[in-house]
Amino acid sequence: MIEYVQEYIVRDEARGQFELVYGPGGAWSNLFGRCAGFRGAGLVRDVRDRRRYLVLEIWTGEELREQATIEHAAEWAALDARLAGWAERRQELGTFKILAEAAVRAAPRRGR
Repeated sequence: MIEYVQEYIVRDEARGQFELVYGPGGAWSNLFGRCAGFRGAGLVRDVRDRRRYLVLEIWTGEELREQATIEHAAEWAALDARLAGWAERRQELGTFKILAEAAVRAAPRRGR
């Protein structure tokens, strides 16, 4: 499993629209939702800078993501162009391998 991560700095006036499109059930995840290997998408916002977001895509493998972007290039480009004015900056942070060993669970709480 891999996670593909992008960072966006979004214009104040576009934050609501951005959250709808990139959030759960939005156009971005719906575009890839029908692709082989797509396991979901997430959207997180920085707690200190409300204009800074990370868009997270989870795939079973990097090759399946690459295949999906090729197969749906026209749809992806059209959506990307429609959203282009919303962000002041967009940066690809990279593709990360998900490690099962990284999962951490909180210890059970003991009553007082």
